[in-house]
Amino acid sequence: MTADETGSEPKKTFDELGLGPKVLDAINQAGYTEPTPIQAQAIPEALNGRDILGIAQTGTGKTASFTLPMIEKLGRGRARARMPRSLIVEPTRELAAQVSENFEIYGKNHKLTMALLIGGVSFGDQEKKLDRGVDVLIATPGRLLDHFERGKVLLTGVQTLVIDEADRMLDMGFIPDIERICKLIPGKRQTLFFSATMPPEITRLTKTFLKDPVRIEVAKASSTASTVTQKLIPTHRLDKRDVLRDILKTEDVKNAIVFCNRKRDVGVLHRSLVKHGFSAGCLHGDLDQSTRTRTLAGFKKNEIQILVASDVAARGLDIPAVSHVINFDVPSHAEDYVHRIGRTGRAGREGAAFMLSTKEDGKYLAAIEKLIGKPIDADSAYGKDGKPAKPAAKTPKADTEAPKAEADAAEAKEESPKKPRSRGRRKKTEEAPEAVAENAVETVEANTSTADDTKEEAPKPKPKPKRTRRKPAAKKAKAAAEPVQADEGSESDAKPMRGKKGQDPFGGHMPAFIARPIVRRAPEPEDDEPELEEAETEDA
Repeated sequence: MTADETGSEPKKTFDELGLGPKVLDAINQAGYTEPTPIQAQAIPEALNGRDILGIAQTGTGKTASFTLPMIEKLGRGRARARMPRSLIVEPTRELAAQVSENFEIYGKNHKLTMALLIGGVSFGDQEKKLDRGVDVLIATPGRLLDHFERGKVLLTGVQTLVIDEADRMLDMGFIPDIERICKLIPGKRQTLFFSATMPPEITRLTKTFLKDPVRIEVAKASSTASTVTQKLIPTHRLDKRDVLRDILKTEDVKNAIVFCNRKRDVGVLHRSLVKHGFSAGCLHGDLDQSTRTRTLAGFKKNEIQILVASDVAARGLDIPAVSHVINFDVPSHAEDYVHRIGRTGRAGREGAAFMLSTKEDGKYLAAIEKLIGKPIDADSAYGKDGKPAKPAAKTPKADTEAPKAEADAAEAKEESPKKPRSRGRRKKTEEAPEAVAENAVETVEANTSTADDTKEEAPKPKPKPKRTRRKPAAKKAKAAAEPVQADEGSESDAKPMRGKKGQDPFGGHMPAFIARPIVRRAPEPEDDEPELEEAETEDA
């Protein structure tokens, strides 16, 4: 069944879904009166024990659609040590923690035990809960398998399995782990499978592990909420931070999530916003769990106005009152755009989503517009044709033609509190451009190799005494007929000798054979041999 099929039906209440009085009381205390479309359709089927394939965009109430019937069913029975009765698998720590909060809210009238198995928390504390026995186990795939391999948890008692955000599992490379987990659980079980999109790999997974599932689709896959106003801001890559600050100052931003594609950029942008006086926090995968929890709590309490995050925050985080979502980077996967902007405009609220786009983002932008089925309106108020509406004095015109490596170095230099690390050749160029130019001329004149240039940077060992090579008498006659040329390393060459800067390469001693003047004369083989031997002895 689909939302279209139920669009004309009267709205249901939680009382009509088959939930018990204890669960209904908890729902009322939480302030909810009407179920969302996916809740209205999924809860009765879950209570009947059917497998469910739920396809719904983010922010539609998927969590309650499986937690409420699970609590109702777990009310009958008792937990045993190391053998959870229900298992919920989430792709990220934040999602798992959010589901655990929902269980505490809706299960307040039931004496149910719960364990949260996520990374960043000590194994010992988690093992103590497992040893006492838990009704509900909420876990990320990696940490769950770690406990299983240690022999601390058995999955043979699982009666209900929930795979949440399956498409995100695919993106993060967890599908092999999910397949292994499903094989560890008894085949006689109820499986609830939820995903925002249905790529081929997810479809294959559902056919393998679901038995005659009820397909519940409340919205077109990969669609965006109609309550979200979407705007595209064309700009230049080096001007993106200027444009972002203009948006934050101009728009009526109550709070905002700013998404970056890379964890490194999250930290850089966070420091930039703090430097310019904004109340900002950051969230990415390299942070420990306590820092993540503290940052999210501060954002939910409006202690932090702007949350700079990677895609770890794009899926499933229930922060209902986010007024703006800003894509600092165009996501490389079109589905990520849908999930990012789904953080605003939730529960019928109005929201705004901005996306900063450069000329290099053309193919990613085209994929996003194809996925959502409509073009994103460009807003010229903050940027147009790769140029910011308010020109930045620090950005020269030539920047548009600069290489990408130089642009990255400029961005890092602006935000780094310390002087950026520089490589030897580049540092030498900045400090002594005249010397570098002189070296370049010398290189052309002497036609030296790259290896010789490298030797300039490394310390030279002490020079060994040079020995004059003896030339055969037959070759001397030929040499006499040609113009006499000085060696590249001799005093007669106009170029100075190579060596350490400010140091004589010969250690203060000039070998006699170099100081000796060159005389043009006819070859006399009989007399040359003694002279060469004499010179060789003198050098030694």
